[in-house]
Amino acid sequence: MKETDKENGNDKKGKKEKEAEPEEKVVKIDFEGISNRVVKLPVEPGNYWRVTPLGDKVYYMFSSAKSNGSKFKMYDLKKKKETELGKVDAFLVSANHKKMFISMKDKYYVIDVPVSKIKPEKNIDLSNMKVWVDFEKEWTQIFTESWRQMRDFLYAPNMQGLDWPKIKDKYAVLLPYVKNRNDLNYVIGEMIGEISVGHAYVNGGDKPKPKRISTGLLGAKISKDESGYFVINEILPGQNWTKNVRSPLTEVGVDVSEGDYIIAINGNSTKDVDDIYKMLVGTAGKQVMLTVNSSATEDGAREVIVIPVADESGLYYYKWVEDNIKKVSEATNGQVGYIHIPDMGPEGLNEFVKHFYPQLNKKALIIDDRGNGGGNVSPMIIERLMRKITMFVMSRNNAVSTKPAQMILGPKVLLIDEYSASDGDFFAYQFKKLKIGTVIGKRTWGGVVGIRGSLPFIDGGDLRKPEFAPISTKGKWIIEGHGVDPDIIVDNDPAKEYEGIDKQLNKAIEVVLEQLKNYKEPPPIPPYPDKTK
Repeated sequence: MKETDKENGNDKKGKKEKEAEPEEKVVKIDFEGISNRVVKLPVEPGNYWRVTPLGDKVYYMFSSAKSNGSKFKMYDLKKKKETELGKVDAFLVSANHKKMFISMKDKYYVIDVPVSKIKPEKNIDLSNMKVWVDFEKEWTQIFTESWRQMRDFLYAPNMQGLDWPKIKDKYAVLLPYVKNRNDLNYVIGEMIGEISVGHAYVNGGDKPKPKRISTGLLGAKISKDESGYFVINEILPGQNWTKNVRSPLTEVGVDVSEGDYIIAINGNSTKDVDDIYKMLVGTAGKQVMLTVNSSATEDGAREVIVIPVADESGLYYYKWVEDNIKKVSEATNGQVGYIHIPDMGPEGLNEFVKHFYPQLNKKALIIDDRGNGGGNVSPMIIERLMRKITMFVMSRNNAVSTKPAQMILGPKVLLIDEYSASDGDFFAYQFKKLKIGTVIGKRTWGGVVGIRGSLPFIDGGDLRKPEFAPISTKGKWIIEGHGVDPDIIVDNDPAKEYEGIDKQLNKAIEVVLEQLKNYKEPPPIPPYPDKTK
């Protein structure tokens, strides 16, 4: 039998492949003074993200106020030159750094790593891509992942005293009966509810979403008249330049008044219709022709074009705030301002700014934190309310102002209730702790262990894990599970409140007027200096 090279241990091919293996490189990072070795690329200021270095080139996404959207760019470190590669939504580099996956206008491409402007030709066709999903296995994985995320991220490692593995076993027995993503959310919700902490939420996921058809709303209170037609009892005011506060019947060119009758909609009589909203289904955001008249008859009726809205809640809220401002002003002879803060996010900050600055001429202020949906901007508002006067400033032909500027010098009262939530709780706590003023109403919600974005589930579901808990300056857990107590307890009767009788606001007016008795007017401008003496 002839010996082969392989049998003799002389496998030439194997030897060649072994010799071709690259030597392992050892990379040593000198951390000493590394922060002082930062080098600035000579590129324009803006927002940069997905910064990816590849050899002597750096790839990144860029946007600025002048860029008209995001752009995909590359900087060549050797040539010291920046190149715009195209309008790309996102990109990913392959593990071997030779290929790039890009998305452009909802289409996907795989290209060579570019060094000049990209012109992708053929996108990846996903039209026939289908994925088989074993929902039972997927739901079990999501359930387990939810349990694990709570275990690893909840602010309290002891799970607030719970035997967390035992809780998992308690609810896992329900998984075989889950037949819908809503069922799974229910089971997960019950499981995380055992922790008894605010901001523990689960929602979303891959589940059926029925098409919603919006009913058109006219921004008015409408009732059925004995004539058979519908009468407009009240037209809600609005801010028609703002999308979410547009009142259709008050827009320019719409000649409709309270007390008018709606005779027909798009030419169809309303007389024999029991519910006018049946005739407005699917009309939100679309032109609708109303036939209206000042009397319940077709004779002399006129036609107007309106564009109904899908939601009237913003109009009711706007009216409520404006009515409260008017009520406070009239009850205090114009001395006291009123601000409602609906949340501690962009809307709440906008509402504060919108109403705070126009009322700087007031002596005192009522801040309404009731129904506050939370957020994270309460410190910004608290800092504004805390400003302390250091001096007055005058200028010729102008009123006397304060320094710091934009202050209300007199007493401040805060309204709270059981729906003042999250950062709404924090706002009340800070207001009271810093002794900015008197707090009136009911104890707040008491949910302040904060959250951030959800870690992704495979089907796009959302789980929020309470991660940030407040501690008092004395080292005690605060607010969570209890809320913030008012200085003066006042409970509103819902029926009376619906009728417009707001006992909490009335008490705030009473208290602020009493406190105004000690208000000190700014000093008059002293005699102007005479330098000749």
